[in-house]
Amino acid sequence: MNHPRAASEPASIAVYICTYKRNDKLRRLLDSFHTAAKHAGQRCRVGIVVVDDNVDGRAKQVVTDFPHEFELGLHYRHTGSGNISIARNTGLEAGLEIADWVGMVDDDEVVVPSWFDAFFDVQRRTGADAVTGPVYIRYPEDAPQWLSDQPFAQIGAPPVHADGEQVPVCSTGNSMIRAQFLLDHPDIRFREDLGTIGGEDMVFYMTAMAAGMDARHSTGGIAYGVEGPERATWAYQLRSAFWMGNTEYVTNIESGQTGPGRLVLRGGRRLVEYGSRPFIRLSKGESPQFRFALAMSARAAGMMIGPLGVRISHH
Repeated sequence: MNHPRAASEPASIAVYICTYKRNDKLRRLLDSFHTAAKHAGQRCRVGIVVVDDNVDGRAKQVVTDFPHEFELGLHYRHTGSGNISIARNTGLEAGLEIADWVGMVDDDEVVVPSWFDAFFDVQRRTGADAVTGPVYIRYPEDAPQWLSDQPFAQIGAPPVHADGEQVPVCSTGNSMIRAQFLLDHPDIRFREDLGTIGGEDMVFYMTAMAAGMDARHSTGGIAYGVEGPERATWAYQLRSAFWMGNTEYVTNIESGQTGPGRLVLRGGRRLVEYGSRPFIRLSKGESPQFRFALAMSARAAGMMIGPLGVRISHH
């Protein structure tokens, strides 16, 4: 169980990682966390929880073979559910048993060496209940040129915030939350009915914000999303944008942020904006960026079909 920590004691944090068919990327992420833990030194005590959502439990071997240790241990949980909310909730509950803070990072990322320092710098300066950092996308070196020539990395990217600035929502791909807040709000967990279609992450944090959680941004708490070759294709980018738009609709509806009509209007405005964007750019002598415009139009369409009851699975 979680216990109050004396002011003189170092912070304790358990980072959970939900993983699915990404053993190589999981190893790379664990290596980056080991480096970050060493960089933090005596400032914080670190534990890692790997939640294996593979039916065959293939990630267990990664945990068993990992050559380094964490002060609070490297823990393994197996769900194999195919439902990301079940996996996330398993990670949360495991983290609550280990530390005063629960961290969340996706299995296809790596964190910078100063990750723990940057997060706790902001937390101690602001007294926040949660801290979140940016996730920057990196594509493979042999990825098509249009991926870097056009702003695909901006699709789904969060707004830019100053260090320590209060934010309206956090990213489950790069954040930490006070364990006591979760213990005080046992009803705030990831919704299993959203675990196969997406939106469970934003709904979780929006619900926490509505319950009074103070969340802040850390500019230095950076994670890099390392995209594999399977994501460096036009088909993937188009489908991903369509899913993001659909998920944005679900998130806003389920969290009560706005109604279907306004979301359809929002999608319509985006469709007009990005449909005309290539021609406006051409009139200025700039590259039309047709692929990016089509991807963003697909995102708008994904939002606009939400009222029809269409829900796109993220797998």
